[in-house]
Amino acid sequence: MAARAEITAKYARAYAKASKKDKGRLLDEVVAVTGWSRDNARRRIAKAAKPRPRAVGEARKPRARKYSYDATKTLQRVWAFAGFECGKYLAAAMPALLDALERHGELVAGKNRYSSSARAELEEMSPATIDRYLAPARAKDPLRGISTTTPSPLLRSSIQVRKAGDEVEDTPGFLEGDTVAHCGPTMKGEFCRTVNLTDMRTGWVVTRSTRNNAHLNVLAALRHAVEQVPFEVTGLDFDNGSEFINHDVIGWAAERKIFFTRSRPYKKNDQATIESKNGHLVRRYGFYWRYDTPEALTLLNQLWPLVNDRLNFFTPTKKPIDWSTDAAGRRKRVYDDPKTPFDRLLDARVLSPIQETALHARRDRLNPADIARRVQSIQDRLTGLARDQTLALQAATATTLPDTTRGVKLRPAS
Repeated sequence: MAARAEITAKYARAYAKASKKDKGRLLDEVVAVTGWSRDNARRRIAKAAKPRPRAVGEARKPRARKYSYDATKTLQRVWAFAGFECGKYLAAAMPALLDALERHGELVAGKNRYSSSARAELEEMSPATIDRYLAPARAKDPLRGISTTTPSPLLRSSIQVRKAGDEVEDTPGFLEGDTVAHCGPTMKGEFCRTVNLTDMRTGWVVTRSTRNNAHLNVLAALRHAVEQVPFEVTGLDFDNGSEFINHDVIGWAAERKIFFTRSRPYKKNDQATIESKNGHLVRRYGFYWRYDTPEALTLLNQLWPLVNDRLNFFTPTKKPIDWSTDAAGRRKRVYDDPKTPFDRLLDARVLSPIQETALHARRDRLNPADIARRVQSIQDRLTGLARDQTLALQAATATTLPDTTRGVKLRPAS
């Protein structure tokens, strides 16, 4: 059998590359030497021609690095300045980020390993390569939040319901909104709330924190948001919380001729856009600590304008545009190319030339590196204010597991 295996291995390489006629001749030779049937010989040659699986514990040869060490170090700096974006978004925003950092002197050729060749490498990197090169630097926050939406039966039946899958407005101005509670591990007492709004057409975001979710505070945050967005607000969509579904908010919207809708109860997919923004805007930058002091509220409202500028001008987003099917016939979503909300707003052609010039000047004044430093400074101060209190509350509210052996009679050992 050892001799037969050796003969099979010898013929296997030639058999894999041979033409159909030559394969028949090689099979005749193997059958004549080994005495196997033709089918058996064909099966054994085909098996011997396949590559052997790598042995357990055998290290795979590492892939050669395509990009230089200088480009990798610069990539890490740009990634940090951009707010730790994923590779797909960072690749789309790379030229604008590099231009802004060069314009403000954060990246200078010949300093800190940055050069024209390093820039060319960064612009050439694919999203998957960016994620692979940044993999060692990624980290996750262990804290998680809790839902604080309180249903409001008041006026609910008089407000139109907007469902997941309904057509999105073709022009900017229709905003989804929600509140995020900075309560930490418990909802007892008073704590800060953040009103978060995003435009469905462009992804433009505006955020404001309040002392609590009283309707007067929420209404003040909505007024602030309408003044901050660079286009006319034509519609607002909220969940069924009592902070939104009340006479004051609805009356204010009616006075401004803002169309008002709500989602279905317990259907978060009806507001998928703002729910995702709650995660990668409010929770990502504001964390899950408990903020219940005037100092923390002040810091939050210093943080959000910086974060909004970063997301609106330098962070691309994707938008669903159609449905398709995969190779197995399953339905799947089709998305457009990543673009920043600023670029989407320009493409919508709803701004006057004066507004476009003002927004371009505003973007050119923004320094991504300075934004990153200021955001980090505010986050450090917020963490210093809230960390010990939040961890103490977490320890105090932790529940012990029930004693499962209580009341169970054990049979004595024989």
